[in-house]
Amino acid sequence: MTAAALHLATPARPQVNLAALDLNLLVALEALLDHRNVTHAGQQIGLSQPAMSRALSRLRGMFDDDILVRTSTGFTVTPRGEQIAARLPQALSAVRDLLVLRQTAVDNWQATINVVMPDHQTLLLLPRLLPRLRTRAPDVQLVTHSLFAGALKRLEAGEIDYAIGQVVSAPSGFYRRSLYVDQFACLLRRDHPVLDQSWGEESFASLRHAVVAPGSEEGFGQVFDALSGLALPDANPLIVPNMMAAPVMVAETDLCLIVPQRVAMQAASMLPLTVMDVPVDLPPYEVSLIWHERNHRDAGHALIRAEIASAALAVVRNRDIARDMSAA
Repeated sequence: MTAAALHLATPARPQVNLAALDLNLLVALEALLDHRNVTHAGQQIGLSQPAMSRALSRLRGMFDDDILVRTSTGFTVTPRGEQIAARLPQALSAVRDLLVLRQTAVDNWQATINVVMPDHQTLLLLPRLLPRLRTRAPDVQLVTHSLFAGALKRLEAGEIDYAIGQVVSAPSGFYRRSLYVDQFACLLRRDHPVLDQSWGEESFASLRHAVVAPGSEEGFGQVFDALSGLALPDANPLIVPNMMAAPVMVAETDLCLIVPQRVAMQAASMLPLTVMDVPVDLPPYEVSLIWHERNHRDAGHALIRAEIASAALAVVRNRDIARDMSAA
C-alpha cells in the first residue's frame, strides 16, 4: 500500500459541537474522576447527590461512554474514562488560564504603545512618565505622535492606543480620564517694554500676538479651544505651527503668547521669558486621556493608564511647588 493510500485511509476527525458543551459538566467530571464517588464529588463542587447523578448521566451521553461503572466495592473507571482522566486536568488548566489571563503580572509584558499628544504635553508628561515605565514595564516601547487627524478612527482601528488632549466627553465605545486642569497665562520676553507699564487689559490690548495653529478639527490637538472665542486685539496674529516653536519665537520678539500656565512655567524655566496672568476671563484648560473600549480591561493597558495618570499628578504637584516658591 502506498503512502498516498495510507493517507486516504486515515479516518476523518469527528466534528464536535462546542456550542453544546457545558463547562460545568467538565468540572463535575473532574470531581467524579478524582473521587470515584458521586456523593463525595458532589460535595466538592457544591452539588447534591441527585444533581451529581444527573450530571454523570449527561456526561455519559456526551462521551458515549459509561465513564464510571458500579462494582461491589464502589465505582470503577472505564478504559475511556481513564483516557479522559489523563487529559482532563490539562484541558481545564488551559481554560482556567484563559479566564485569568488579564490578571497575570505585567512585569514581562512586551508591547509597543502608540500615544497621540500635543508637543507641549510631551514636554510636561514624558519626563515624569518614562522613568515610571522603565521600572514598571521595562519591555514596553512608548511611541508618541503629534498628528491628530482622524484620532478617533485611528483609536478604533488600533493604529494608536491613546490620545491626550482637550477631550470634553468620550463618544460611545471610548473611555475618558481627566488628567489635570490648568489655567492660561501670557508669555512675554523677559525684557519686553510692556513690562515697564502697569499690566492690564489696556497693555494687553496693545500687543501683537502669536497663536498656535490647531492640529485637528476633532479638538485633540488644539492647545486652547477657549481662545477661539476670544477676540484678540491683534487682528492678524502670527500663526505658529506648534507649541514648542512658539516660546522660542516669543523670546526673540515683542509678541505675546497665551498658553496653559504649566507650559508657560516650563518654557520660562528654559528661555528668557516672563509669565504673566491673562487680564481677561478664560475658562480652565482640561487635559484628558481617551482610549477605545478594546483596551479597557487589559491588565497591561490598565498599568499604562495608571502610570500616565501618575505622571500627570507629578506635573500638578511640580507646578504647585513652583507656585508656592514664587509666592514666598
